[in-house]
Amino acid sequence: MKKHINKLRRVLGVAFGIAVVVGGTIGVGILRAPSTIAAVLPSAPMILLCWILVGIYILLSASSYAELTTMLPKAGGAYNYIKRAFGGYAGFLNGWFDFICNAIAPAYFCIVLSEYTTLIFPGIKPYTTLVAILFLSFFTLFNLPGVKSGSSIQQVTSAAKVLLFLVLIGGCFFSEHTTTIQSINTPLLSGGMFIAVFKSLQLIMGSYDGWMSVSFFAEEDQDPGHNIPKSYMIGALTVMLLYVLVNAAILYVLPVSAIANSTLAASDAASVAFGRWSKNLIIMIALFSLFSILNAYMMIPSRILFGLSRDGYFIKQGTILNKGGTPYISLLFCYTIATTMILLSSFEQLFALGAFMMTMVTGFAFLSLIYLRKKEPTLHRPYKAWGYPFSTYFAFIVTIALFIGFAISDQFSFLVILSLIIFSYPFYNLFIRKRNKLATQLQ
Repeated sequence: MKKHINKLRRVLGVAFGIAVVVGGTIGVGILRAPSTIAAVLPSAPMILLCWILVGIYILLSASSYAELTTMLPKAGGAYNYIKRAFGGYAGFLNGWFDFICNAIAPAYFCIVLSEYTTLIFPGIKPYTTLVAILFLSFFTLFNLPGVKSGSSIQQVTSAAKVLLFLVLIGGCFFSEHTTTIQSINTPLLSGGMFIAVFKSLQLIMGSYDGWMSVSFFAEEDQDPGHNIPKSYMIGALTVMLLYVLVNAAILYVLPVSAIANSTLAASDAASVAFGRWSKNLIIMIALFSLFSILNAYMMIPSRILFGLSRDGYFIKQGTILNKGGTPYISLLFCYTIATTMILLSSFEQLFALGAFMMTMVTGFAFLSLIYLRKKEPTLHRPYKAWGYPFSTYFAFIVTIALFIGFAISDQFSFLVILSLIIFSYPFYNLFIRKRNKLATQLQ
């Protein structure tokens, strides 16, 4: 069996890194979130300010992650940094939380992708579950041969997505807009400006989720010390600018009250800019957004599972690679989980739980950077976080505030996380005993 266990292939570069950040972040959230945000925060300047502030937070966070990733360029992302700083159990817990968050994502994206496909082909509406599984199967098969095929489709779909969004932005700003959409006054959310801003920030944070995607592929990068910081910063800056411009474009052609009462504000804005035919443009943007983000999330969880398996926190078969460098056992395991989730077709609470878990993982990642700066100051760091310690402390404090906010607003998920933490320790000990037993047999 050992001869089948290989090292991950170092074949990726800056182009893929930027593509996976952009492709793993920009999804349907940017198309849907503006309507919900306008409903709770009916102020155009405040809406744009919130998108800009979260964008700045993401840039500072990306800088901190760039230091961690180049310092420990290993498959699995944050799991490696947390394990190095706080030991095996902290790494095990956060690694599995990170895996769960990313493993259920393909199921959600395939379901949404099938829903958008039925808008083009209404006849297949009764078969949306089957269509979702077919999309999942296609992207699994496409990524199965090797990392190069997944890298190629990621770059193409990410570039196409950005281009289509730029068409929408340009069309809005250069149009002679005359909206006929009914405007209804939307009162400020009960509880005042503070609650409205906080809820808006939560929605925006959800739209930015995925900015750390490049960390999962660090071990496959040809020159991580040079490529990864560029990938993080260029990718995060691209997403930030695109998000701010999309919202500015929508606000340019539609009043806030009309956006708040729209089911899909981007579609209404496109109708003003291009006419009725633009519905198909929005569907195309949504489809390319989903193609790109789905491809990224087909690749990510298998890399996390590879890292966990290599350290003895999952079955040893999780480290087996095919000739193309894909951890195919891990990928097929992820496919099984996603298929099960599609068949269950109940994701609202799962994704609320996933967002909660991700906040915990990123919080621990920022804390591990702070701790490792003190614990191992001589550790080789090809890149150092911009503005440290301010940038990292700021990102950590904001993440803690979000975690507390989620705990107050979503007590069910908080109880689930506490339960998982309690039950995780016996499983951790089980893997440790199994690993120690194997080590003894090999001596």
